[in-house]
Formats: sequence, structure tokens, C-alpha cells
Amino acid sequence: MELFDKFYDEQEKVKVRFVGFTTGEIRFDFGIVYTNMFFGKPLVICMQTGRSTLLEQKDLEDIEHLMSVFKLRERKHASDLAEFFFETLPETPFQAEYE
Repeated sequence: MELFDKFYDEQEKVKVRFVGFTTGEIRFDFGIVYTNMFFGKPLVICMQTGRSTLLEQKDLEDIEHLMSVFKLRERKHASDLAEFFFETLPETPFQAEYE
């Protein structure tokens, strides 16, 4: 291990939520990992593609970001996804992780 500078090595019991839904035009399947790491932002994983990102409600205002992260072609699909996550994700205050 002399070759590596370890930044963190944490273990934590976390809550995971699996949710699948359709908007009528597109199907979504996600795993949402609620953790105390990453400033309290949930880790959102698309179960269809394996793409993941950390999201909080403030991030949902950037539709282009959602389109990019989840490779969505239509703005409406990203807007629908933002609406779902806005109702699903908790409001997370900034947490000082690296004090």
C-alpha cells in the first residue's frame, strides 16, 4: 500500500430505495442510495445504463445536466425526471465533510 495515498475508507449502513416508473413515453429504473458521505447528497444510479450521479434538489434546476448524466435525448424526459426527483429526494443542507 506504499504506492497509494488513501483519502478515505469508510463503512456505513445506508438506506437504498429502488424505484421504477414510466411517464407514458419512457421507463425509468433507479437505485437511490441515501448516505452521510458526499455532503449528504444521495447517489442516484440508473439501473438500465449503470450511469450515476450525486443529486440534491438544487441540482434538479439544471435540466441539461440531467440530460447529460442520464443520456436523455429529449428535454421533456429530463424535465419529468427532475419533477420526480424533486418530490423524492430530501432537501439536504450543506454538510462539511472535510473538516
